[in-house]
Amino acid sequence: MTLLRIDGERLWQGLMQMAEIGPGVAGGNNRLAFSPEDDAARGLFRRWCQAEGLSVHSDRFANQFATRDGSEDLPPLLIGSHLDTQPTGGRFDGVLGVLAGLEVLRCLNAADVRTRRPVTLVNWTNEEGAIIRPMMGSEVFTGALALDQARAMTDHRGRRISDMLDALENGAGPNGPGFPVHAYIELHIEQGPVLEQAGEVIGVVTSGIGFRRWQLRFSGQDAHAGPTPMETRRDAMVAAAHAVLIADRAARALPGARATCGRIATPNGSQVTVASQVELTLDLRHEDLAQLDRLTARVLREIEDQALALGVGFACEKTTDSSPVPFDSGVIAAIEAARIQNGFPGRRIVSGAGHDACNMARVCPAGMIFVPSANGISHNETEYTSPEHCAAGAQVLLDSVLMLAG
Repeated sequence: MTLLRIDGERLWQGLMQMAEIGPGVAGGNNRLAFSPEDDAARGLFRRWCQAEGLSVHSDRFANQFATRDGSEDLPPLLIGSHLDTQPTGGRFDGVLGVLAGLEVLRCLNAADVRTRRPVTLVNWTNEEGAIIRPMMGSEVFTGALALDQARAMTDHRGRRISDMLDALENGAGPNGPGFPVHAYIELHIEQGPVLEQAGEVIGVVTSGIGFRRWQLRFSGQDAHAGPTPMETRRDAMVAAAHAVLIADRAARALPGARATCGRIATPNGSQVTVASQVELTLDLRHEDLAQLDRLTARVLREIEDQALALGVGFACEKTTDSSPVPFDSGVIAAIEAARIQNGFPGRRIVSGAGHDACNMARVCPAGMIFVPSANGISHNETEYTSPEHCAAGAQVLLDSVLMLAG
């Protein structure tokens, strides 16, 4: 086992200090991407990194990189996550991965350990996607999303991303996106209940789940809620309600599947009118591509058939399509070895959420480390991971870095 040990108290103090920026109303955080609070968090991150003698720069999408030089001129090992949160987010989602990465570099500095490869700590821009699509920073870095296209996008209030980036004091730099990377490791809270329920400390993530999202539209006929008999109605809301249940039943019948209808809207709705127009979001997920294909086909077919039986028009627009992403066997092996040598109980696990590591896995060897989320809660101000579990995850990250960076 390595003689280098994480300073768990220092890591916890950093997490709590970062949580003071953009405090929520119930103990969590509201630190939306591109906001003044996000900018302040970026500034604190930059100052902490500079205090450790790291070379800090940002690319043109404001992804922040802090590099500790290696003994050889080689592509760096990247570690990190994100500092932005949901509007009612917690103190650990994303933030743990960034500050645990900083703790790793502090530990290497304190012990005067030189790795062969440079180690670069990254804070990705707009992972959460609270005001626009998620994981944009890593998308731009990997080339999955063109920089100019990303900067030209507008958020839900019509604000251009380029304007918001340019307004940040700790925003975009002169560098173009992307550079050669040896491998990428991301420490993250699980955001689910599996590790806690099993009494385990470390999740060695083997893959990122595949997910697809649609905007469903149902078209019926406006009618008065009182005089219109049930048998003559073409009720778009009823068709949408059936769609929710169809997706839920299909996912429950397929092990490992997920189905979520998270938002519903009636653009011209009234409490005394049969709804003629209803919009519904649909999110389907599975770790196996063939199973995701079958789930997709079944759910959309049954929804269309049910709408037809109700005399309601149905249309769908796919808004996201992300295939399952396997993580690299070499990175997985390093994380597993680090878990075992520290004696932490754990298991191999699939990520049910999208992460920047999923984008990175498409261009370089990548992997993830999970630590427990209390009660499986995340994207919630009560989100919590204990100091002991935060330190355990950071220790596995440190030992994985030593293996992969030489």
